[in-house]
Amino acid sequence: MRQTYYVFEARRYFFVLSFSKSKRASGNFNLVSARAVEHVRRSFAGRQDLTAKHLATRSRKPRLVGSALHALNILYVLVAIGAAVRDERFRDRELHFNLR
Repeated sequence: MRQTYYVFEARRYFFVLSFSKSKRASGNFNLVSARAVEHVRRSFAGRQDLTAKHLATRSRKPRLVGSALHALNILYVLVAIGAAVRDERFRDRELHFNLR
């Protein structure tokens, strides 16, 4: 089941929101620091086939990219701002991204 994510930008953070498809009037939101997004954008620019798990283990700043879930939210923000695209060639359980 595909989920729709909404990304909102504040001064120092991005808000990543998703609404539940099964429960009415409920969902999740995550805060992602703009510093973390910029770090990933610069450090992984031009990378192809990047997954959240790979990003979480390869980041040189674990306090900015603390877990695979946090890395996935950073990748969602990068897609929203046009700095990354989802790579549709892969059909496994992980989402793959290409950074610009």
